[in-house]
Amino acid sequence: MSDAKAPRPGEVPLPFDPADADGDARIVFIGRAETPWPTRDDCPKNMRQARERGRPAAIVVDPPYRPGLRDIKAGDAIWVLTWMDEAARNLIVQAPRHRDDTFGVFALRSPARPNPLGLSRAVVTAIDAASGRVALDALDCRDGTAIVDIKPWIDTVDAPPAAAV
Repeated sequence: MSDAKAPRPGEVPLPFDPADADGDARIVFIGRAETPWPTRDDCPKNMRQARERGRPAAIVVDPPYRPGLRDIKAGDAIWVLTWMDEAARNLIVQAPRHRDDTFGVFALRSPARPNPLGLSRAVVTAIDAASGRVALDALDCRDGTAIVDIKPWIDTVDAPPAAAV
């Protein structure tokens, strides 16, 4: 069950908590994050803040998934998908602390959402595929956060020409 808190003024909760529903997806965690942020309150709100703090991080991939690290090298940019297990899952309209209005959950990057996936673009600073350790420039999640997936950043796909944005 998610850590649902009392809604802020203007927020709209769902009539149910998705954390309690029997879904059709079966997510497998492939490892855990190692970050300098022991609690959710310590954690930077985004990758810009994480980088500004200048604290490196790492992912430790579990043994069965380590062969999948083949061909990743230092200097590569990657997408890291995380499972934000402490996030509320029952808010569909939110009132962000840093904004003056409310917003639909799909217009925000808040971890509070029906499926609390985090998405971070990080740069690999070192890799030891045998031990499953992928050192990163930064990561914006709490220490021990579950890793759902790692995907390569591909310039021609992930960074469209400015005219197309």
